[in-house]
Formats: sequence, structure tokens, C-alpha cells
Amino acid sequence: MRKTALITGATSGIGKATAYELAKHDINLILCGRRLERLNSIKNDLERLTHVHILNFDVRDKNETLKAIESLPKAFKIIDILINNAGNAHGLDPIQTGNLDDWDAMMDINVKGLLYVSKAVIPQMTERQTGHIINIGSSAGKEVYPKGNVYCGSKHAVLAITEGMRMDLNPFGIKVGAVNPGLVETEFSKVRFKGDAMAENVYKGYKALQAEDIAEIIYFAISRPPHVNIADVLVLPTAQASSTIVKKEF
Repeated sequence: MRKTALITGATSGIGKATAYELAKHDINLILCGRRLERLNSIKNDLERLTHVHILNFDVRDKNETLKAIESLPKAFKIIDILINNAGNAHGLDPIQTGNLDDWDAMMDINVKGLLYVSKAVIPQMTERQTGHIINIGSSAGKEVYPKGNVYCGSKHAVLAITEGMRMDLNPFGIKVGAVNPGLVETEFSKVRFKGDAMAENVYKGYKALQAEDIAEIIYFAISRPPHVNIADVLVLPTAQASSTIVKKEF
């Protein structure tokens, strides 16, 4: 019987790549995102491989999130796999000059959004006593770097929440894990630098991870036998030794 996966932040980057990867393996998809045009485009592309339903909402909005997931049609009501991928970074400022709106955006999406979606999905998993949750963290959840303050804080929170989820959901046989990428070449830096040309330099001089690399790791994690749970994975490009050490060749 086909499983159904719900992916947040599915319109670009890791979320989109994961949708394509899971579709290849006959997993039904619920794709969530803010950009309806992109959702429709991905849906049209993937329907040749699997069944796809889209939900157009912003994870920052608690009521909208709960309402969207509640609205799922019968064929998509049972969610076997939850991939909390929606996340962002805004700005790269020292704490003393940080932008409050940037801080709100990061905490609201990376932490509270993950919690809202999880709150909407977990009850059906506990009722069935089965399910798998993958939270997309970051190497920034493993170490803090200069000017990373609030973003690193939000990703440290993701890892703490993941560990807490795994403990609380253990009696129900629900798997919970985190996948923590280092430098991945996506729209991430364009968002962080707000369209500034600096974003183009982030991935120059070395081979960064690609969204597809992370998608393959996510599929590996969810395709393990029932007794195996990939609890925590840190994945870096070969050129990256830490958040501040990257071997670049120009």
C-alpha cells in the first residue's frame, strides 16, 4: 500500500527536490507552500508518477495551518510521513544591530511553523501508533557562528524539539529524526541577503551540496526497516569542515 508524505516548503530547494525524489518511489504527496503557481506547476509535473494534493498556506499562521491540514480530502487524510522542511534565514547581522522583523520571520517559520504543522499531524499518528517525522535542521543547529545568532538559535531549537518529539512519541512507535545540511546551493542565500549580489558569492569556488543530495538522504531515512530510525544526520559538502571553514579555489 502506498504511503503518503506531507512536505512543507515544497516550492523550492530541498522541499521541491524531496517531492521529486519521493514521487519516484511511489509515495503519494501533499505539497505545502506559499507560492500557489509553483505548487500547481510541481503538481502537474509529478502527477504522472504519483497522486499529488497541494495546500497553499503560510506555516507562520497557526489557524491557517490547522485549517489547511484539516481540509485534506479523504484520499490524503492519512499522513504516514511528515517532512518539516519550511525554513529560512533573514539577514546576517550582529546581535546588536539585528532587525526585529528578521528575527520574527526566522522564529515564526523555523520554530513555530514546524510546531504548528506537527500539532496538526501528530494526533493521527499517535492514534494509529505509526508514523515518521523528519525535521530539516542545519549545521547551524550544531554550532554557532559569528552573525548567525538568531538563525543558529532557531536551528538549535529544531534539534531540541526533535529530541523531545522522539521521547514523547516513543510509546507510540513513531520514528522522529533530523537531517542537518551544511552549505546547500538553493534560493536560501538570496533570501538571507535579500537579493543582494553577495548571495552569488556564497557558493563560488567549491562544490556545494545540491538539494537533490539532501532529498536522497531523506528518502534513505524514511525507507529503512521498521526497527531502524535514523535519528540525526549531519551532512556537509566535502569542501566544508565547519560553519566557518570552507576550502575555496578561485
